[in-house]
Amino acid sequence: MDNPYRLQSRRDVYRNPWIYVREDKVVRNGGESATFGVIEMIAGASVLALNGSHEVYLIKEYKYGVERSTMEVIGGAIEEGETPLSAAKREMKEEAGVTAREWIDLGSLDPFTTIVRSPNYLFLALEVQEGESNPDQGEVLELVKLPFHRVLEMVMSSEITHAATCVLVLKAARYLESLRGESLP
Repeated sequence: MDNPYRLQSRRDVYRNPWIYVREDKVVRNGGESATFGVIEMIAGASVLALNGSHEVYLIKEYKYGVERSTMEVIGGAIEEGETPLSAAKREMKEEAGVTAREWIDLGSLDPFTTIVRSPNYLFLALEVQEGESNPDQGEVLELVKLPFHRVLEMVMSSEITHAATCVLVLKAARYLESLRGESLP
């Protein structure tokens, strides 16, 4: 589908090292004017780390934006010069102190396509080995290890609400089911 909008003007609203907020004035195909607020964020990588006992390594952390603690898969920003996979590996080692022998690329997602531009790359890490974590300065993280089936229940009951975590858990469930050769509804 072709872009139905013609950009008239763009105004920078706010910028910091992680996000850029802009306001775009556009004209739609029919000649009607519209305004879009767009938030561009650094791309991120999220990892569902699964050990041989089918336990998932999650991070519990207070998130300022939603004003509460959340439970999420391991993840973070892709730094300049990094690939999504190298960022995922770095974040996993930093936040949880774990490494993996096998990596499965489960695609990417766009969090809110109307106003947010911030691709998030999704990975399943298998055969996870534990080690020492080294969180970024100021990060207060709690590592939580739960059975995969429990994490899936938490996603379905909205105990886990972080979008990338929810999508990654559901994609991983589908991927793992396909390995067992089971038919899916």
